[in-house]
Amino acid sequence: MLRAPLAVEGSASPKAGRLAWLDALRGLAAMVVVFEHALEPLWPEARAQIKSVFDPGWYGVLVFFLVSGYIVPASLERRGSVRAFWISRFFRLWPLFAVCVAGMLLLAALGWDDLHVWWDTRPLAMALAHAGMLQNLLYAPNVANVLWTLSYEMAFYLLLTAMFTLGVHRRSAAAALGFAAAAVLGAGVLPVTLLSAGGAGRMLTVVVVVTAVLAAGLAAILRGGRRVRQAGAVAVAGTVLLLLAVNQSYPGPWQGLFILATMFTGTVLHRVEAGLLDHRHLRWVALIPLAGMWPARAELGTQMATVAAWLTFAVAMTLRRRAMPSWLTWLGLVSYSIYLLHPLLLESVEFFLPEPSDVPLAARLTLLAAVCAALLGLCALTWRWVEAPAQRLGRRLIRRAEPAPQQR
Repeated sequence: MLRAPLAVEGSASPKAGRLAWLDALRGLAAMVVVFEHALEPLWPEARAQIKSVFDPGWYGVLVFFLVSGYIVPASLERRGSVRAFWISRFFRLWPLFAVCVAGMLLLAALGWDDLHVWWDTRPLAMALAHAGMLQNLLYAPNVANVLWTLSYEMAFYLLLTAMFTLGVHRRSAAAALGFAAAAVLGAGVLPVTLLSAGGAGRMLTVVVVVTAVLAAGLAAILRGGRRVRQAGAVAVAGTVLLLLAVNQSYPGPWQGLFILATMFTGTVLHRVEAGLLDHRHLRWVALIPLAGMWPARAELGTQMATVAAWLTFAVAMTLRRRAMPSWLTWLGLVSYSIYLLHPLLLESVEFFLPEPSDVPLAARLTLLAAVCAALLGLCALTWRWVEAPAQRLGRRLIRRAEPAPQQR
């Protein structure tokens, strides 16, 4: 398993010491995910054994989601503007997302990778689902495997927006416990792809309807009067919850619901640290990872990764006021690039190395080091020429649209 969700809320600069521990976590999580995905093209004979005792991909994405849950809601509430929040999210996510998609299309054009057959038979549904970053909840195969986590990030952002509009955004503990309970009770019971399965026409209809409802809901939240905003928030939240309940296909209903519980738990931890919630809420938070252990009781690797992710975040919180290694915080700064771009390099390796087991292990390890070096160099470029300029543009647009912060 793989993300990033992570990875998607960057600090303004490497000098933002207050957030350095979050950057360090993102950097660690990003490189663990790279390791997970490097196993298939470079060390396939060990992949199953490693994942059976510790799933590095699941570990990485849970750390990412905890970080997102911790910091993203604070960015919305600090300014108090839904418009500013979505401007920020758009320029943080979509430019590099477009680079990743373009890179995968280039690999397909070169013959180094194959796109899913639905890009030929269902191009409009696939493109529209990806444009809204909800493809994983709309039964649209991801053009790059790592993009599945962004669908859960987007679901989280939409729910945050709805909760903020309805004035219930501080009920993060209840949200975390609710999603955790749904993950436990719904494991093996909830249907998958209930809405979207059944043919190209049905899938396109669902994608169009969901996109239209969410767009209309967000427009109502941004531009409507009080009652219109509330109606828009209910439409947005209801649509997202419906998709989470009955239309997931991968990684599965309980894991998708547990991901949302994890992100809302990160929000609870932030509120406790900021003094907005008392420490009694930490007792409830402790139930969340336990809830994630039960549905995975037949998968030791998933259980161990879940425990390790939560322990990693807890240890990082205790060290949050200490200086972090500059190289690790830099990895965190470019972690979104690391996460989205590493599949491009690994897909290329897989094309040129179809039988890795025939190559000496030392040579494969050398190739992995070269891939990591090339990846970090590429990420430095995309940070400078894609991510940083896009974020600066977003901040300029926010200042123009929201000249003065609104307190709520």
